[in-house]
Amino acid sequence: MNILVTGSNGQLGSEISDLSGKYSDYKFTFTDVEELNITDEKAVANYFASNSFDAVINCAAYTNVDKCESEQKAANSLNTMACKILSQNCSKHKAALIQISTDYVFDGNNHIPYKETDFTNPNSVYGKTKLNGEQMIEEFASTAIIVRTSWLYSSFGHNFIKTIMKYGKERDELKVVFDQIGTPTYARDLAEVILLGIKNINFMEGVHTFLYSNEGVCSWYDFAKEIVNIKGIDCKITPIETKDYPLPAPRPAYSVMNKAKIKAELDIEIPYWKDSLKKCLKKIED
Repeated sequence: MNILVTGSNGQLGSEISDLSGKYSDYKFTFTDVEELNITDEKAVANYFASNSFDAVINCAAYTNVDKCESEQKAANSLNTMACKILSQNCSKHKAALIQISTDYVFDGNNHIPYKETDFTNPNSVYGKTKLNGEQMIEEFASTAIIVRTSWLYSSFGHNFIKTIMKYGKERDELKVVFDQIGTPTYARDLAEVILLGIKNINFMEGVHTFLYSNEGVCSWYDFAKEIVNIKGIDCKITPIETKDYPLPAPRPAYSVMNKAKIKAELDIEIPYWKDSLKKCLKKIED
């Protein structure tokens, strides 16, 4: 099976690349914007005409949530229109598309874990452009899987755990919000699920949406506390409310996900978030 991975320099793309050696049945092509600009209609059409792919994993996204508020055109181009371009080319060349989406498609007003069928109501530009991307896939892709995930981190790239580790060593105290509830997701766990899911994608028709995060529930405050505890960093983590740390883009107050569908369809067990965090921090050490 020939697999194209776009946005391969990001957290998830890097994890897939790191795992690719374990999948001898797959032939991977890894691209980022330098090799393939997925917002360029002609470039994508030419790339698909010159290469043959059975599946495309789109890891590319405009993920700077706050910058999306002021750079709406760029966010729309990468998070929405690129999905249309990829969907059209995948359909034309009979390739399946795997799209990574986000908990930001929900408004965060739930009090029980979200299901795939729950009403979407994004309240940020990032969330709106990602949901619009999903809608492009629904309209133009013939075979696709959309995976909504949350609070992604990795040993690769920039993310919350590296920020906490850096500033935790530099400062005596860090203030972290405690009233945003969700579940961290280790990008390596998500990468393994995606590579497992590709084996089943040829048996699917149409567009299927799944939710995936690690198991368990915490706040950003809890997450930060666990990071400094595991690393033995002597820094006080102080809980604050979201209103005390204003940012350009609103965050979902609650984004816990119900993973029953993906667990049943792929027959998987999902690791607990604290266990995966320990694995990631150990990998950073190594």
